[in-house]
Amino acid sequence: MSQFGVDVAVIEPGGFPTNFFTNLIQPSSRDRDASYGEFAGAPEAMLQSMGESLANNPLQVPQIVSDAVLEVIHATPGQRWFRNEVDKRGMEDPVIPTSLQTEKATEVLFTAYDMEGMMKLKTNVANAA
Repeated sequence: MSQFGVDVAVIEPGGFPTNFFTNLIQPSSRDRDASYGEFAGAPEAMLQSMGESLANNPLQVPQIVSDAVLEVIHATPGQRWFRNEVDKRGMEDPVIPTSLQTEKATEVLFTAYDMEGMMKLKTNVANAA
């Protein structure tokens, strides 16, 4: 899209305290649960733990996603990060190196096929006011 003057950025929000877990579709039958032994309760325990973790983090609020969108909008065209992790649960820091590695791999691949120009935003200088 860069060659059409479209600067793409992805906002990657983490989890937020919502009704998502309470509104999950539940199995219509629990007849087989006992066959899983102690593991039978693991999915519900995990969902409960995740829900509590999200609810107990006062920093993990939807406003941080809006703030990230505004930050991307106001960034210099062509200089925006492609992936923008938005998370205050401690998951952002482990994800950033993966995003940087993906960006580097994309750059290497595009360069190998003589397409590195596609990674630069094409702008109309006359209309860039």
